[in-house]
Amino acid sequence: MAFTVNIYYTGTGGNARKFAEEMRSSGLVDRIRAEKGNLRYDYFLPMDDPETVLLIDAWENEEALDVHHKSPEMSEIASLREKYHLKMRVQKFSEIK
Repeated sequence: MAFTVNIYYTGTGGNARKFAEEMRSSGLVDRIRAEKGNLRYDYFLPMDDPETVLLIDAWENEEALDVHHKSPEMSEIASLREKYHLKMRVQKFSEIK
């Protein structure tokens, strides 16, 4: 079953946006989008919170996400999150047919 994960990255001093920009410029976003089962991986800037970036991340199924969580890309994401001192808030939504 397909599902979507919303991840809110929040920091200070524009760090959330810098994080998203480095994710893109490093090619990490493109590598994640190319992973089997990834349906969407897009960053958005909430208009009412300049210190937060929203990632909308969609996957075909739990197995695809499990493989992603074990990938080298996850350690790169964690390192960047630490570099920019970000906090995360996660929401998960299942597709209903």
